[in-house]
Amino acid sequence: MVIAASVISFLAILPVPILLVRFCKRQLAAFHRAVTNRIARPFAARLPGFGIVTNVGRKSGRLYRTPVNVFRAPDGFLIALTYGRESEWVRNVDAAGGCQLETRGVRYLLSSPTIVHDPTRRRFPLFVRMMLGIIGANDFMQLRTSYAIRGVAS
Repeated sequence: MVIAASVISFLAILPVPILLVRFCKRQLAAFHRAVTNRIARPFAARLPGFGIVTNVGRKSGRLYRTPVNVFRAPDGFLIALTYGRESEWVRNVDAAGGCQLETRGVRYLLSSPTIVHDPTRRRFPLFVRMMLGIIGANDFMQLRTSYAIRGVAS
């Protein structure tokens, strides 16, 4: 009986994080900027499916390093826009016409950013497609690889 009650209470609170991500994206993005990104930056450039986008602020001129979900495409990379196309880093990359991406120990110079709306998310792996569907992320940025610098150590 106690186990059944525990399972029911767990299932009752399970949708809460999903709903937060789906409907409170701006607030969650602010939290990630302040806390999670600082923790993730040191290792995100080495993990599969993750990378660090380096771009220059449109207004401030500051250099920003943002952890992202990134996947290989035939002529470049796809970056999942988990917080939508209104994110500052997305606007900065779009305005600059490109950025640098460090993923799996390799730094790439990327150009020709294109924001694509695709509710099917068919260009992502199945598990990623399902997770992006749960949080309602239907946009991604497609970028072309200009060149790569191997053996980059951060």
